[in-house]
Amino acid sequence: MEKLPVRMLIADDEKNIRELLRNELSTMVSSVQEVESGVRALEELEKSEYDILLLDLTMPEMDGITVLKKLKALDIPAEIIILTANATVQTAVEAMKLGACDYLMKPFRIAELLPVVEKAYEKKKLRSENLLLKTQVKKQSEIRSLIAESPMMREVIGRSKKIAHSDFPVLITGESGTGKELIARFIHNESPRADRSYVVINCGALPDNMIESELFGYEKGAFTGAQARKPGLLEIANEGTLFLDEIGDMPLPLQVKLLRVIETGTFYRLGGTREQQVNVRIISATNKNLKAGIEKGVFREDLYYRVSALAVHVPPLRERREDIVPLVEHCRRGNPAFKQKQFSSDALKILSDHAWPGNVRQLQNMVHHALLLSTNDLVEPPDLSCDLEGRPARTATRLDELEREHVLRMLRQAGGDRNKAAAALGIHTRTLARRLEEYGVE
Repeated sequence: MEKLPVRMLIADDEKNIRELLRNELSTMVSSVQEVESGVRALEELEKSEYDILLLDLTMPEMDGITVLKKLKALDIPAEIIILTANATVQTAVEAMKLGACDYLMKPFRIAELLPVVEKAYEKKKLRSENLLLKTQVKKQSEIRSLIAESPMMREVIGRSKKIAHSDFPVLITGESGTGKELIARFIHNESPRADRSYVVINCGALPDNMIESELFGYEKGAFTGAQARKPGLLEIANEGTLFLDEIGDMPLPLQVKLLRVIETGTFYRLGGTREQQVNVRIISATNKNLKAGIEKGVFREDLYYRVSALAVHVPPLRERREDIVPLVEHCRRGNPAFKQKQFSSDALKILSDHAWPGNVRQLQNMVHHALLLSTNDLVEPPDLSCDLEGRPARTATRLDELEREHVLRMLRQAGGDRNKAAAALGIHTRTLARRLEEYGVE
């Protein structure tokens, strides 16, 4: 039987019971520790993280009910199973009110304990999954099928399938809008962790201090406004996959902490003193040249070699034109209100010939725009944006000029509003800011 990924603590003053439980449970769960008193149980729970606590109610120095009260006050999230030889309705009710998930009467058979442990594990898992649904930053509306008609994308998919079966960190590179997050999701879905959590954080979309609190979580009182303990995305992703989008934007102090997580699987919450342990696969993505970042001193070399143990490069759309028409068709079918509409061969040719500096994201925006504004069931060239019609694909020497021209045109049309221009381009506001800085535009 495969062991449950559970860290368990046994608190009982009877040595023979502790040893019996430890020996039996070690075959069922991944980690079992034991202590002989309620005082020691509290010390251990404040020092280390546990999923399940087997707690005897009758112990010297501090009884189980007192331990339960203190755990509730400390907001320690372990699932608690009560063990008692003298249970009454009153003590059972009180224990359940204080957060115990179940209790067993002594003496009991191991066969009775195992389903109780499984139940506690499922409850803990469900709580984590519910937390994931509330905190995950990934928008479900962005999930799309992978289109891979071109040889280049087929090679990317083939490599990603091979990579999926290992636990090494993965670095996905490529321009903005090429579909790096889709490749990350694909790797997770093809991996042995597919039925576990997949958690996303965009390092370029959040302020530096917020990235740290989101990633590592925090304890009550860690900073102004921290009114309760909050697990971080690393904990939510335990046993699953954490996707760090735009890792090139991660601040240097946070890079040191991430390196420690990758190397040891441990970290501390903000304001915390208890070491947390996680088993997480890290997948990162960037549209930056991280090696250039190393030379500039904005990205750690040791972290680079850790996150790039395995690498996947997603080519820009202009280098895989065979995917453009299938992507257009996929976008069209994904809009139920416009299923009756089709793109004419002339419109498809214009879309196929365009260089798409904003890649797949820009293409999607263009298709949605054309479907919405076209008055007939056949989308023709005039229904496309004016900057596309009649504009052939450019050679490599003209791509930078084309991109600059397009970006500045969108900015003018947005009246200088960078947020609107970025949305029209299908890129992040920070990406637009970097492009404008490269162009020398104030």
